Formats: sequence, C-alpha cells, structure tokens
Amino acid sequence: MLLKLNVSDSRPLHEQVASAIRRAVAEGECAPGDRLPPARELSQALGVNTNTVLRGLRTLRDEGVLEFRRGRGVTVAAGADRRSDLVDLVRALVEEAARRGYSKADVIKAIEGVS
Repeated sequence: MLLKLNVSDSRPLHEQVASAIRRAVAEGECAPGDRLPPARELSQALGVNTNTVLRGLRTLRDEGVLEFRRGRGVTVAAGADRRSDLVDLVRALVEEAARRGYSKADVIKAIEGVS
C-alpha cells in the first residue's frame, strides 16, 4: 500500500492519514480482510508520529472501514471497499447537471471552485 500525504493540505495530519487509507481501500489497493502494516511502519513511511497514525486508524475503525483484532492487527473491514457509492453519486451529479444544461467540464469547474 503506497500512501502519501499532501504537505499543502491544511487539514490535521490524522485526517490526512485516514483519508489516504480510505482512498487506498476505495481504489482497491487493499481489499476487505487485508491486513494493514503496523502503525509504526505507516508512521515511518508517512513521516508522521505513530500517535497521529493511530488516531487516523481509530477514526476509520469508528467509521467501519477498519477492524482492530487482538493478535491479528488492523484489517480492512468487510464492505469497506464501497468506492462504487462515490462513483454512483458522481454519475448522478453528472446526469443531473446534463438535465440542467451543464457539461462535464462545467461540473469539473464547479467542483474545482468548491473549497
């Protein structure tokens, strides 16, 4: 699993860690049942404190994306790979925009304008 943090992102680091792992799961880099590397390894790879990684992992556990199991480490929870939910929302947005006379390029510009 290749994770990167965006140094220009203003969000707290633990949120960035959670987002990076969430995206890796959604993109299929790790599937339900896969075991994540230990927090210490993740922290070294990302260049952040281990407690920061642990806080991000706990956030994902609370969201149901990860499972913590004694003796088995941290694994991706069943059903956590719901990237299709996001794709469905995007598809619905593009379809609604088309009904209102907007192109995909217009939608992209609108999204880029949202901060």
